[in-house]
Amino acid sequence: MRKTLFSKYFYICSSIILISTAFLGVVLLVFSVRYFKDDQYSLLERNVKQSVVLTNLNYSTNNYQYVDPSYLQPFYQLQGQAIDADIFLVDLEGRTLLCSNTTSCTHTDYLLPSTVMERLQTAGDYRETGRLGGIYPASYYTVGRPVVGSDGQMAGAVFASTSSRALTTFLVDIFQMYVISAALVMLFAFIIIYFVTSNMVRPLQDMLAATRSFSKGDFSIRVPVEGDDEVAMLAAAFNSMASSLAVMESTRRSFTANVSHELKTPMTTIGGFIDGILDGTIPPEKQSHYLRIVSGEVQRLSRMVRSMLSIARIEAGELTIAPVPVEITDIVTRTVFTFEQRIEEKGIEVRGLDSGKHYVAADADLIHQVVYNLVDNAVKFVPQGGYLEFGYKDEGGLTLISVKNSGEGVAPEEIPKLFDRFYKSDKSRSLDKNGVGLGLSIVKTIVNLHNGEIFVRSEAGQYTEFVFSLPASAQPGKKNLLFRKHEKQPPKQILPAQEGGASHERV
Repeated sequence: MRKTLFSKYFYICSSIILISTAFLGVVLLVFSVRYFKDDQYSLLERNVKQSVVLTNLNYSTNNYQYVDPSYLQPFYQLQGQAIDADIFLVDLEGRTLLCSNTTSCTHTDYLLPSTVMERLQTAGDYRETGRLGGIYPASYYTVGRPVVGSDGQMAGAVFASTSSRALTTFLVDIFQMYVISAALVMLFAFIIIYFVTSNMVRPLQDMLAATRSFSKGDFSIRVPVEGDDEVAMLAAAFNSMASSLAVMESTRRSFTANVSHELKTPMTTIGGFIDGILDGTIPPEKQSHYLRIVSGEVQRLSRMVRSMLSIARIEAGELTIAPVPVEITDIVTRTVFTFEQRIEEKGIEVRGLDSGKHYVAADADLIHQVVYNLVDNAVKFVPQGGYLEFGYKDEGGLTLISVKNSGEGVAPEEIPKLFDRFYKSDKSRSLDKNGVGLGLSIVKTIVNLHNGEIFVRSEAGQYTEFVFSLPASAQPGKKNLLFRKHEKQPPKQILPAQEGGASHERV
């Protein structure tokens, strides 16, 4: 079974918590045992010291000859009951003389081992966890202190013993509290880890789903970016990559569509003139003229293919254009001439071709595409007997070129969509059934590449006008005569002398 990143991370964190909790429990039990023993020994020692003080006082009162059981017995019983322990007095041989437990005392039946008394006499105190030489049937905590005589020597000892069963009860209580607390903490921790892990893994899961969509050609999915950690940075980089892929895919598709659209126009012109020559529509005396037009269109077709490749590279940011001075009026005139047949069929009046020369800084072939598409669009929608008008205006370092045609105009709500790729208005769909809605989009792209702008003005039932701007340029080859440099004459060259003749100079 394949383990997901979520399950791996969740299991790892859960295992760490379980191991840590178990280790903490063991440490807690160890320290609890140590604390309980130290507490029991400390309690026994305090009471033994008090009993020794009372015993020494009674012993000294009786001239160190004996102790009075009737005097000490109540104190021993009171202290024993207070701490739930047996407090008893023994002589040097380990024989029990007095015990706080008067009902079931087992000390009187046994003698303390000599090793216990010797250790007490040597060290000055005694501490043991055990059966005290077999006196007790189970483990007991025992503490002993010596009782001294008048000569300062040990005359006996007081012992206090309590059962170690309380330790087991104490540990069981501690363990139960710890298990309940640890279970609640682990449950809370597992819930937190689950949601934290889910939030951490969710962007990666979104990326996985997005990559599957990418493999199917859908680049529209984006991964939400939350926070500023490494996962968020990865999500942002993933979205940037997706945008780049979407742009590349869009560029590829638009390039294919643009090529199909733009190759159609010169091929139509070439096919129309050749068919006119073949079927005799064009008389023989005009065939050479139209064949030259066909030759020009073939050459333009070749240039157009190269230009389309350049446009694709420009849109991908891989190519920049190199503008040169271009006479825009000449391009407009030559472009209009290619629509001569359609213009004559509709009886269109052409205005503005007699304007003066205007030069712009542009790529001639790309701008020819702009003019061709705008003129083609205008001729298409000019009504029978309408007009086609061109205008030029220099303004602020720019040249404004307008292509205006009479007709029904464009609805205001459709104007913002005219330059969208593949968009065709309802009127366009009825008049241009073969178009794909790329011409104006290509126009806008090319104009923007030249740092220009294009906009539309239209009045319903009157006209439609496309106006685009290009950087103005000076006339090429025009020199400033005031600052013209002196041009030197080329040096004379002496030709080799011919046989039987003199040499000649060639200038």
